[in-house]
Amino acid sequence: MSAPASPEPGRPGLVYKVLSTADLARLQAEGAWAGSADDRRDGYVHLSTAAQLPGTLARHFAGRGDLVLGEVDPAGLPAGALRWEPSRGGALFPHLYASLPVAALRRALALPLNSFGLHEVPPLETT
Repeated sequence: MSAPASPEPGRPGLVYKVLSTADLARLQAEGAWAGSADDRRDGYVHLSTAAQLPGTLARHFAGRGDLVLGEVDPAGLPAGALRWEPSRGGALFPHLYASLPVAALRRALALPLNSFGLHEVPPLETT
């Protein structure tokens, strides 16, 4: 069962999308992006909160050096398209049941790999 859309009390004001640099370029050029092959297979764009990002990066993007982090403002998403649903370990994850509009992207941040091959997540706003 889907939880209500954000923002709401107890939910972060911003959510995040890990994108390849090519996907970011496509989003910026086309004005919207339907998601990665995994997103399209699952029927929604996978997003994460700031607290969920380390696990998302380690599990799904380990060692990839071609990534950026899209900071997404839920207020710029289509009404009712963002749902909070159980995923990894029962935690509620934000899922976008629409294409990601470029207007919702506040900024794109580099995700460099450190000397251990782990992504260095920059300081993030959570509201």
